[in-house]
Amino acid sequence: MAKGRKNGLYSEISEELSALMRTGWADTERHDLQLDEQAPYAAHRRAALSARFPGERLVIPSGNLKVRSNDDSYPFRPYTGYVHMTGDQARDCALVLEPRTDGGHDAYCYQLPRDGRDDNEFWTGVTAELWMGRRRSLAESGLVLGLPCRDVRTAADDLAADSAVPTRIVRGIDPILEAAVTTDEERDEELEEALSDLRLVKDDWEIAELRKAVDSTVRGFTDVMGELSVAIASSERWIEGTFFRRARLEGNSVGYGSICAAGDHATIMHWTDNDGPVRPGDLLLLDAGVETHTLYTADVTRTLPISGTFTPLQRKVYDAVYEAQEAGMAAVRPGVAYRDFHEASQRHLAATLVEWGFIEGPAERAYELGLQRRFTMAGTGHMLGLDVHDCAQARNEEYVDGVLEPGMVLTVEPGLYFQPDDLTVPEEWRGIGVRIEDDLVVTEDGHENLSAGLPRSADDIEAWMGRVAG
Repeated sequence: MAKGRKNGLYSEISEELSALMRTGWADTERHDLQLDEQAPYAAHRRAALSARFPGERLVIPSGNLKVRSNDDSYPFRPYTGYVHMTGDQARDCALVLEPRTDGGHDAYCYQLPRDGRDDNEFWTGVTAELWMGRRRSLAESGLVLGLPCRDVRTAADDLAADSAVPTRIVRGIDPILEAAVTTDEERDEELEEALSDLRLVKDDWEIAELRKAVDSTVRGFTDVMGELSVAIASSERWIEGTFFRRARLEGNSVGYGSICAAGDHATIMHWTDNDGPVRPGDLLLLDAGVETHTLYTADVTRTLPISGTFTPLQRKVYDAVYEAQEAGMAAVRPGVAYRDFHEASQRHLAATLVEWGFIEGPAERAYELGLQRRFTMAGTGHMLGLDVHDCAQARNEEYVDGVLEPGMVLTVEPGLYFQPDDLTVPEEWRGIGVRIEDDLVVTEDGHENLSAGLPRSADDIEAWMGRVAG
């Protein structure tokens, strides 16, 4: 039995209590479970991974609980590569691709089985179901995932006993499994790269999930507008909580920490404290995304006039960002360099900043020197999927130096940020931050804006807020 809490109220378990707890339980094995709709897609993804590493064992853990304090853990989220290859979200698991002599692999999944009722672990152990909730049995998991499932408690010994098989493992996810195998760090990194590479082009099932995420996110933005008057009387926290409610109602959670940045907080790229005032006359930069039950996330940003109407200067900045986004989105189509949309947006913003006199021209020279970055801060977008910054470990030649293909999903999100203490711009510009972000899927003949359900132009935003803002 695991070590008990130091200050626990019960110091021991009587034999009578132990016997009582082990009797009188119904058989709850489920025999009505069906193969998950994602399972055939996951099998196809595993086949693509198998083809990259013939003759090698591949180990992809899901990860373990992380302690927040004492016996309280952070909410668990499995390793993205494991989810993509299995469709599973359970903790303390591992997908293993075992090499065959024909160059292919046999796939099986180590899972934590259900607790038996023949000892006290099911109600006293660190993974006790009576504390943590019911798990699927190995047979149930096999039915759902379409994979043979084994007891993860034997995984480390199983892997260590067959050490002659060349093995790769994703590092930093499960220290016990990592210690059980002998691998090479560089070769392990190649496995992680491959798992990211294989997420660059989404299959039809994934695109449908991302569509769900974006549609929920649009409803979340509308919720926020409906409660804007309450936020004005409260703080950015009300906005955060309002959007979170929609994310939990329709999905798993938010896909990342929501940025609910009012006033000069909008100039902070990753403002997530969300504890500032919401004042009429200021702008609200809302960057948020719903994560579906299958863990695919949207990532959308709108910058909104809290009073419902942009001031002339706010509109001037907003329109410049809007035009830069239009230029970037026009460059999203199959067969072009991934960097093209970024460069199109940044060139437009560089030219605008030269025109305004904030950086020295000519515009092409300013762009080549990156001078616009003082006010644009970041790149113009990124891949999107199971992670908000998806495919982050993919090879450069496949991602930032690659070519767009149908099925890729990415964000286009230019911005301008004039810091409150920036003495190089007139005082009335300081504290203005504007970002517009949409989620695009590359199609056979161009792209589709998945988040087109939210207005983008200044006029459309004002009209929308006039209809829905509370």
